[in-house]
Amino acid sequence: MHTPGTLHIVATPIGNLGDLSPRALEILRTVAAICAEDTRHTRQLLSHFGLERPLLALHQHNEEAQAAQLVTRLQAGDSLALVSDAGTPLVSDPGFRLVRAARAAGVRVSPLPGACAAIAALSVAGLPSDRFVFEGFLPARASARRERLARLAAEPRTLIFYESAHRIEEALADMATAFGAARPAVLARELTKLFETVLDGDLAELRERVAADPNQRRGEFVLIVEGAGDDADAKLIEGRRLYAKLSEHLPPSTAAKLAAELSGAPRKGLYGGG
Repeated sequence: MHTPGTLHIVATPIGNLGDLSPRALEILRTVAAICAEDTRHTRQLLSHFGLERPLLALHQHNEEAQAAQLVTRLQAGDSLALVSDAGTPLVSDPGFRLVRAARAAGVRVSPLPGACAAIAALSVAGLPSDRFVFEGFLPARASARRERLARLAAEPRTLIFYESAHRIEEALADMATAFGAARPAVLARELTKLFETVLDGDLAELRERVAADPNQRRGEFVLIVEGAGDDADAKLIEGRRLYAKLSEHLPPSTAAKLAAELSGAPRKGLYGGG
């Protein structure tokens, strides 16, 4: 009878290649194969360190189908590594179906910790970090994004989002509307890379700085927003939720007037996100 192999969940650098740990290198060097979100990207990483291992594509479109085959290999004695394009696998990346299938089959799943953009950004944000919520990427469609943000407006814990370069301005604008323009936030861009920047201020200030500087609209972003606090004004929160929904169909001034009437919140606190 074969001794099952181990599925190693290996964190890789989010930018600076010096962040790949010696243990991660050793695991990547010795496993039978590496499951990668983008094999081309991972091949470049391995090449940098002089490694050559078989690569298997595992992404959101094939993970369900591939999981059973990979578990069979693990049960037969092969050890495998799972990596994403950057950072810790399964954090806004594929992999949980494979991990779930492996654990259900009695295969050992072992984490190899390392870089994670969300935690790296939180560590330098200077916002409350004892309780936080990771929201990943917001919906691409504007109406769905605004609805999601409206539901989060009363969340007391620090909020962590990922965002893409072509949607960062729209996301900041929608957050200012949903959370209030004065809500403290931090925008971390290109962490551990050459052009790393960490901007802080309120949502209105961050939006202005991003709009004014094209360089701040390039790269990969982590946006951290302070929570509403346990004593958040319930009427204002509800008013902003209503305003976000109504403004999809009505002029801003009309949406603010109706939202204020329905919620009892001050109109000034709704219109323009102020």
